[in-house]
Amino acid sequence: MTYDSTAYDCFEVHKADGTKRGFKPSKKGLFYSCVNNDVALVTTVEDKINKYTVRGYSYAKKACKLQNVIGRPSRQDLINSVDKNLIPNCPVTIQDILRAEDIFGPNIGSIKGKTTYNTQKHVKSYTQDIPQEIMDKHGEVILAIDIMFINKIPFVMTMLYNIHFGTAELIKDMKNNTLITSIEQVIQAYQARGFKIQAILAEGNSNTYNK
Repeated sequence: MTYDSTAYDCFEVHKADGTKRGFKPSKKGLFYSCVNNDVALVTTVEDKINKYTVRGYSYAKKACKLQNVIGRPSRQDLINSVDKNLIPNCPVTIQDILRAEDIFGPNIGSIKGKTTYNTQKHVKSYTQDIPQEIMDKHGEVILAIDIMFINKIPFVMTMLYNIHFGTAELIKDMKNNTLITSIEQVIQAYQARGFKIQAILAEGNSNTYNK
């Protein structure tokens, strides 16, 4: 399931067959999915509670509590324990356990650590060479540097003139050696891509850099 508030106010459920189903908010805030003019509403816990009596709901909550207390076994393990009288003075029945899962869904604690992990495909990264026309025009660059503080935490900020490409690096302190190391790392990154730093500009100062 994915959600991106900056693009659209909609949840998307990605199905195993590669298709997607979107859930948009109604005027009252309830998310729904409309497929071929048919509305698929999301069933809430309150809707499930209304299916049972007050007594039935009360014992469903007891079944949930029991499952948590004894270490969150799976539903089937809990049913087997109740069926074989392995829990002394058990306050719930098998029907209460089934009712609890119908109302509240599977116990999250009993699922964690028990699901099968599928090895993901290796993600290959590709680095493309910078087009020669860009290097001809912007191969020699000027680097502007400044220190920015966020909640009193220092960051070294750099920006390339003309290209307007910036970097930011968290530094542990404001010592000269720390600042020099941070700046040299930025320079090395640009040099590795073929750029030549012609000059470095800092607040109230301008120095030519040669290396």
